[in-house]
Amino acid sequence: MAAVTGAGSGIGRALARELAARGCHVALCDVDEDGLAGTVEFLRGYGVRVTTSRVDVADRGAVHDWAERVANEHGRVNLIFNNAGVALGSTIEGAGDEDLEWLFGVNFWGVVHGSRAFLPYLKASGEGQVVNVSSVFALVSVPGQGAYNASKAAVRAFTDALRMELEMGGAPVGVTGVYPGGIKTNIAGSARSNLSTKDIGLDAERGREKFERLFVTGAGTAARIILRGVRKNRRRVLVGRDARVIDGMARLLPGAYQSLIKRSVRRSLG
Repeated sequence: MAAVTGAGSGIGRALARELAARGCHVALCDVDEDGLAGTVEFLRGYGVRVTTSRVDVADRGAVHDWAERVANEHGRVNLIFNNAGVALGSTIEGAGDEDLEWLFGVNFWGVVHGSRAFLPYLKASGEGQVVNVSSVFALVSVPGQGAYNASKAAVRAFTDALRMELEMGGAPVGVTGVYPGGIKTNIAGSARSNLSTKDIGLDAERGREKFERLFVTGAGTAARIILRGVRKNRRRVLVGRDARVIDGMARLLPGAYQSLIKRSVRRSLG
């Protein structure tokens, strides 16, 4: 049985569909109730139990209540996919406090709340897995995406530490960090942005369409790659050719990559 956050669209919806196709019962949450309803339609005919809840993952109490409800409704929980995420196009200096709190509330605290809320139930199942969706932007930083970079890097550090702690404690729970490259979802279209990027010569609005053309991996393909990594209890899963290239660049050019990124961003968004 699997729980999935951010299941109303994109990778979350695709994960729900791939899990259901494998006979896995699913509990789905999102703040977008219409999106959740659409996901349920996609799952009709698979013969699995599907429950849905409107949950803001930034709300610790709401996530813990949902986890308890899922365990009671389904009897057990084996998988939690902390997938919900949002984006913000802004310079660090130009970002408003409210936007920063919103971004970290979903991207980082949503992962923390989901992991901590479901851990007791995963342990009780005797065989569980925490799957935290980060980003290749946790591996390299990008001008105009500093807050997003920081939130996803925090997910990476949290996920790695959690895995080691559970291993050292002998828990029957694995942890997998997921690092997608450009995935064909609506995250860019639904991102918040402001005009501060113009201060560094970038036009986020004009460049949004160009940026979305770089999304090379479909959500269904991403979900299958993620599930393959989870089955093998991988510590981390890179999703997409671009993710592998970026990972290699970060490893081989840990300092020099910044010049390459600046040139690429100016060419794409300038």
